[in-house]
Amino acid sequence: MSEQQQQFDVVVIGAGPGGYIAAIRAAQLGFKVACIDEWKNDKGGPAPGGTCTNVGCIPSKALLQSSEHFEQAGHHFADHGIGIEGLSLDLPKLLGRKDGVVKQNNEGILYLFKKNKVSFFHGRGSFAAAADGGYQIKVAGASEQTLSGKHIVVSTGSNARALPNAPFDEETILSNDGALRIGEVPQRLALIGAGVIGLEMGSVWRRLGADVTILEGLPEFLGAVDQQIAKEAHKAFLKQGLKIELGVKIGDIAKGEAGVTIAYTDAKGESRTLEADKLIVSIGRVPNTIGLNGEAVGLQLDERGAIVVDADCKTNLPNVWAVGDVVRGPMLAHKAEEEGVAVAERIAGQHGHVNFATIPWVIYTNPEISWVGQTEQQLKASGRAYKAGTFPFLANGRARALGDTTGMVKFLADATTDEILGVHIVGPQASELIAEAVVAMEFKASAEDIARICHAHPSLSEAVKEAALAVDKRTLNF
Repeated sequence: MSEQQQQFDVVVIGAGPGGYIAAIRAAQLGFKVACIDEWKNDKGGPAPGGTCTNVGCIPSKALLQSSEHFEQAGHHFADHGIGIEGLSLDLPKLLGRKDGVVKQNNEGILYLFKKNKVSFFHGRGSFAAAADGGYQIKVAGASEQTLSGKHIVVSTGSNARALPNAPFDEETILSNDGALRIGEVPQRLALIGAGVIGLEMGSVWRRLGADVTILEGLPEFLGAVDQQIAKEAHKAFLKQGLKIELGVKIGDIAKGEAGVTIAYTDAKGESRTLEADKLIVSIGRVPNTIGLNGEAVGLQLDERGAIVVDADCKTNLPNVWAVGDVVRGPMLAHKAEEEGVAVAERIAGQHGHVNFATIPWVIYTNPEISWVGQTEQQLKASGRAYKAGTFPFLANGRARALGDTTGMVKFLADATTDEILGVHIVGPQASELIAEAVVAMEFKASAEDIARICHAHPSLSEAVKEAALAVDKRTLNF
């Protein structure tokens, strides 16, 4: 067979978290695997990792860390007896560090492909035709070639959703991509959408000196989050200086030489305008099937443009699978990874499994917000009897030593069986603390189980234990 017609057991289209993990797991299981990805670095070379690594999870966390250091140095080091004179910001260096972190991750994935003998192809993958025993996949890159695969895994991710009257130019009107590489701290920054991306990017640029206003269409702040937790976070963000307007309706958006003007109607129905140097639009994401050419083989999409799959990530086509943002379910990198592993194992005849009920969520602001399972409002709506227990970080010795006592841990447990139904955290290192709750729920633990486990002292994790104790109204330190 010619080089242009290389044959594989599994061909993965897209090397984001779902795709590269699916490729590696399939290779571990003994399959001959190819992975195709078109993402380029600034020199035109391959940059696998998808949105998450290149313009999402990884670079945003790098900027959040750098901006948090800047804020701590400027406003909180003095509390520790550390004086700093002449504090300055080298934004190009800060952004360069972020780019370096991204590059390390890109190179790490290429190394993992080599280690696991996954053949990597740099270019855009698309369906060419169905063939006997599989499919032909075209790779359009520096040189065009066609691969043959028995099984195809589509992991092409998602794209930022633009407002119909304000397309992204990544100079004045920015998606998550442009928001990560603003070359100069804007004096006035506007954001539309108070979700994960809006809050994280708003936090970064506020810490670095921008006057930030976030406009949100929903009447409640973080409506998907447990509202007791959301209210605590909202209070903290306002105290920091983020301006957040809820229940607004966006009108005309006009670009000018000085920036951008956003017309909107506020929650009271009054017409208002907001002028800003930059506008970040973070109103969700849409599945990416652009250029996939699924119509060539009859791949079924739903009304949102997502690939239709069943509970096992099978599409309507034999031996064609899809995972991650391009299918139903939460658009989370770790959800995509779990689906990628499960699909590879299903191809091998194993019983891969993803439990959607125990997928954690995190917002990496300060305070961090994390949760797993059901919220109190969901339990009330379903009529399920439950018990709740909370514990504030204000009463946690490690949080006091850190100087970061904002927030709480909240447990929700079945009123009869005490099974943990949801855990919600707002506060320091919530992203790390939630892992204990995920493990507990995966094993169908009770709140009493966590309450009976010894936690190190002093540690933030003690707040998790105390919240579990609070379900039975027997906290020891509050």
